[in-house]
Amino acid sequence: MRKISFLVCILLLASCASTGPANRTDESLVVFSDPTTLDADGKYKIGPGDVLTISVWGNPDLTSSVPVRPDGYISMPLIGDLLANDIDAATLGVTITTMLESQLRNPQVTVIVSQVNSNVYISRVRVTGAVRTPISIPFAKGMTVLDLILEAGGINEVATPSRTRLYRVVDNELVDVEINLDDILLRGQLATNYQLRPGDVITVPERLF
Repeated sequence: MRKISFLVCILLLASCASTGPANRTDESLVVFSDPTTLDADGKYKIGPGDVLTISVWGNPDLTSSVPVRPDGYISMPLIGDLLANDIDAATLGVTITTMLESQLRNPQVTVIVSQVNSNVYISRVRVTGAVRTPISIPFAKGMTVLDLILEAGGINEVATPSRTRLYRVVDNELVDVEINLDDILLRGQLATNYQLRPGDVITVPERLF
């Protein structure tokens, strides 16, 4: 019996239009669409609360660290207010460069997201159920199912690893994918040791008594 309800999955992952997870086991479906914090090219999208370091080469007066306001705008000398919400740092740098070209000769602009604050919870991964320590930790690029299970201290004595599931929001639909955790932990078979994405939830059910 699964101890995590679909409603909890939805609240943990993201707001979702579907009424429940679609049960999918086809490995090809694990190439999911990008999470809400990334654009179509997999680049991080800036949001309110983030802090940006903007550098204009040769112009130290224009180099500064600026917060993204709740309305999604930042403020810069010579430019004023500029929308930064929901675009990546490279695109914002191009926009700033274009706006400075009428005032500076050959401006060279670099934008770095120095503090990620807008997607603190969206950008986490979680494991629940029959593990030693259910956890919610920041996502790191390259993280796999096995990495997250090990971070949780492994499975406990009442786990049913063969019934482990991965939940992920795909195109506003909660998708439920089978993980063969027995194969991963006991046999070194890594076919379902999928790479994780921000917002993923892994659930390890307890065995029936």
